[in-house]
Amino acid sequence: MADSFKDRLNKAISDRDIKPAELARRTGINKSSITAWLKGDYEAKQDNIFKLSKALDVSEAWLMGLDDPRNESVFSDRINPVNKVTSPVAYKELKGAIAAGMPLEMFEVPDSVQVPVDVDRAFPNAYFLVVRGDSMNKIISEGMYVLITPCEELNNGEIGVIRVNGTASTLKRFYKMG
Repeated sequence: MADSFKDRLNKAISDRDIKPAELARRTGINKSSITAWLKGDYEAKQDNIFKLSKALDVSEAWLMGLDDPRNESVFSDRINPVNKVTSPVAYKELKGAIAAGMPLEMFEVPDSVQVPVDVDRAFPNAYFLVVRGDSMNKIISEGMYVLITPCEELNNGEIGVIRVNGTASTLKRFYKMG
């Protein structure tokens, strides 16, 4: 089983002997958020994963728990002022909008979203939805793009698109009853 975001973040911090307060200073992220991520209370949003991966010198994909090499030198190459090397990008389909709150019929907003090639390779069948509503606000805010990986089942505690009555859908954390 792949490591979780919490496990990878703890490992990267431990390997670099960095305190959460120092990581907060380097990234501009609130120390209480970093502490909550380290405890596994919730996971970081994509923009913060980018900041963390840059500060910890690991790839975003590795930090998210994917089976990806840490790519520890990727950022020093990326920010070299002489080379100005940029990370290769790909585009993932933006299929539409999803409610985060009262289930609604999903509507299409055909477009695409630029992502690192590592993300495209790790999630070849995934697509994006834009979030409408604020019921997931502590984790996923209104207007954020969420990467959806089609699957048959969700595990307890995972966030996914939940279909209600066959047509309406909402973005929720899933828990099995009983």
